[in-house]
Amino acid sequence: MTFIDPGEIQPEEPDSYDWAALVGDLNKLLRLRATPVGMKLFATVEEMEAVPRIRRPDAILTTGQIVAQAVRLNRTIGISNDDLPGAQCGAVLGLRPQDEQWLSGSGMAGVWFETLEDAAAHQEAMDVVPHGTYQAMAVSPLVSGRLDPPDICLLYATPGQMIIFINGLQWAGYRKFDWSVVGESACADSWGRALTTGQPSLSIPCFAERRYGGVLDEEMLMAIPPRYLPKTIEGMKRLSRNGLRYPIPPYGIQSDARAGLGYSYG
Repeated sequence: MTFIDPGEIQPEEPDSYDWAALVGDLNKLLRLRATPVGMKLFATVEEMEAVPRIRRPDAILTTGQIVAQAVRLNRTIGISNDDLPGAQCGAVLGLRPQDEQWLSGSGMAGVWFETLEDAAAHQEAMDVVPHGTYQAMAVSPLVSGRLDPPDICLLYATPGQMIIFINGLQWAGYRKFDWSVVGESACADSWGRALTTGQPSLSIPCFAERRYGGVLDEEMLMAIPPRYLPKTIEGMKRLSRNGLRYPIPPYGIQSDARAGLGYSYG
């Protein structure tokens, strides 16, 4: 990707990724129930269609449905803007222009927002990939290695799993993360933001992602460039050695906390 903020400190890109080992560590440390997948943008449809064993959708589907087929069915699947309904999904990925009609938010006024001004403010607030560079997108399970490397990795997890992942991300080179919530079209908070900034991006999946993309009620979504995974996994392993791991066992709401705190902090 070419949209990384040069002011942000980035982990170095490794020469190669051992996807089986990385996914194995994620599953061991977090006991994930959803398949970790990768997403990659392509300059042409032909480049996307050259990905090994790629499928094309046989119906008009939302981007959430496309991602869900990789996450829930372990498929490698690719799209162009022609495969998507309406303008919202394609605009987030930069597959279609964010033109005046899209920016107006007219289709959302009275549905998700009270006024046209509110709807336009929502559209303006979204993180989207600039139009003009990419014509296609593909998603695939990370362990397949077919998008090597993907632009971003997508992890669906419960809040408990997600905070341990974030703790691992913060173990070395600590930084505070400020994540936004646009509401509906929350894919702009996850893959839209991660693709445009090159930064880890957490989201609360929206109504459409849950209704059409099958996201479970208890799931959150982390979109993260793959170069962050090795450091995050190492951080989680270090935390685990300190007794800070998933699942987090309840201590008891009426138990004297000193023994438990003493184990961790001495």
